[in-house]
Amino acid sequence: MAIRHFKPEIWNAELIVQLRKSLVFAGPDVVNHDYEGDIAEAGDTVHISSVGDVTVGDYAGTVTYDDVDDAGDVLVIDQKKFWGKTISDIDKAQALNGGAVVAQIMSQAAYRLADTADQYVASLYTQIASANVLTAVTDLTSSGALTTADQIGEACYDLLVNLGVVLDEANVPEEGRYVVVPPWFHGTLRKAHAFINIEKAADGGAALRNGTVGQAAGFDILKSNNCFQPSAGSTYVVQAGTPMATTFANQIIKTEALRDKDTFDDYLRGLHVYGAKVIRPDALACVTVTRPTSGVAAIQ
Repeated sequence: MAIRHFKPEIWNAELIVQLRKSLVFAGPDVVNHDYEGDIAEAGDTVHISSVGDVTVGDYAGTVTYDDVDDAGDVLVIDQKKFWGKTISDIDKAQALNGGAVVAQIMSQAAYRLADTADQYVASLYTQIASANVLTAVTDLTSSGALTTADQIGEACYDLLVNLGVVLDEANVPEEGRYVVVPPWFHGTLRKAHAFINIEKAADGGAALRNGTVGQAAGFDILKSNNCFQPSAGSTYVVQAGTPMATTFANQIIKTEALRDKDTFDDYLRGLHVYGAKVIRPDALACVTVTRPTSGVAAIQ
């Protein structure tokens, strides 16, 4: 930066930071990190071992034996994301010697990397077992019988109940069940009397986590703007399951500060590698819902 750009101004220590979404899909309520291990570089492979099912037969004096087949899976760390930022000496001098600006850059970089990973994990809904994908709901008011806000909210609640039944029939444990919904769905759901707000829970909401907004139909309800949209428009995937279904592994490989040999600038950069895989497709369920744009269901 040329010296003529220097302005004798006072820079406030309180920086204006970017608005941030709640990151849910790559969080501990939705995925597990059981196989993260030691990840050194992108392209690393994590082998997940498991044992196949056991056959039970009628005993008639002879026992037959199953082979121990390795029914394992493979998690490939195939996602590589970088960030980079230039900081000039003059900029650093005017911003409290660079301390506040550098700290905010690092914080924003960490968030952007996490947000990118969150969206990637959300896209894995296509790996859900086909039997656990409910029929798409194109219009919550299509029956004609839903005429009040409470009825629309009840329809949303019914969808959660149906997702729970799918998981029950797949023998998925009830403990730790979650459902991730877009904000408009949550807003509609809150119009239903059946909805149980987490603030009314026994712990008074003390267990509130990032993105968690309530409990209903046996689920912790998580709200996210990263709910996958299969196509442009107002269609969203509502996903339910338990953390046992999806595994996620990630590592910040490098965070470096470099000096430009030709200018008085510094460079900051970082590299994030990760991978995710649905290892229990039958422990997830989903439904595709179209956001109402008119009538009592619309959230303006």
